[in-house]
Amino acid sequence: MAEQSKEVYVEPSVEQATGLASKFVKAIVSEAVGRHGICYLGLVGGTTPHGLYLRLASDGCSGDVPWQNVEVFFGDERDVPQDHVASNYHMAQRTLLDHVPIELMHIHPMPADSEDIQGAAAEYEKAIRKAVPSGDQGIPRFDLILLGMGGDGHTASIFPNTEAVSETEKLVAAYHVPVLGRNRMTITFPLINAARNVILFVTGSDKADAVAKLLDNDPEARADLPVSRVNPAKGNFKIILDAAAARSANLKYL
Repeated sequence: MAEQSKEVYVEPSVEQATGLASKFVKAIVSEAVGRHGICYLGLVGGTTPHGLYLRLASDGCSGDVPWQNVEVFFGDERDVPQDHVASNYHMAQRTLLDHVPIELMHIHPMPADSEDIQGAAAEYEKAIRKAVPSGDQGIPRFDLILLGMGGDGHTASIFPNTEAVSETEKLVAAYHVPVLGRNRMTITFPLINAARNVILFVTGSDKADAVAKLLDNDPEARADLPVSRVNPAKGNFKIILDAAAARSANLKYL
């Protein structure tokens, strides 16, 4: 795999990192809509993007983001109903989607609570392939995929030492995560790395050790981190950190 090319941004606080991430998201959405009339957006779940979505919803009220021309998919989901407090879709709905003018038909939750989660993952991949135009490798190209990272280096729901790390055929996978004792549905690296833009947004001191590994110049140091496989060779890759997440990596504010 080719060496990653990253743009790394470090902000003094969570609030400032959130503001920068919001700025980039809005610019990418607007540029994509201007280029081909629609922005294909992959949203992240978890705790970190909560503030980002609130910021985007607040900024979206100004009318400077063409949300009506955005089509939304999700990067991963937990095996819970869509109205469950732990649902990534439910969090995004409460913080962002209910507050910006995206048409309901353009929002595609992952059906990770399906009794046939493998079949549901295959259907979700079909929905992506139908909606999102493919690049020259035959893989759909999202205009932007947002990602987060756990302290163990997982991203989306691609956890260390699981089959999802090395998945090369499926664009959406469903599998059991032993460390969680639960099933997860997730997009995979072939889809992530086909995107035009990827933003990895990471905050908090509990991520500092993993961030330091990720940004280490020695590939061996980060080899056990799933997130190290994010490598959009024909796209832009931005990593946005707050000072707490960057503290072990000896990075200055940029």
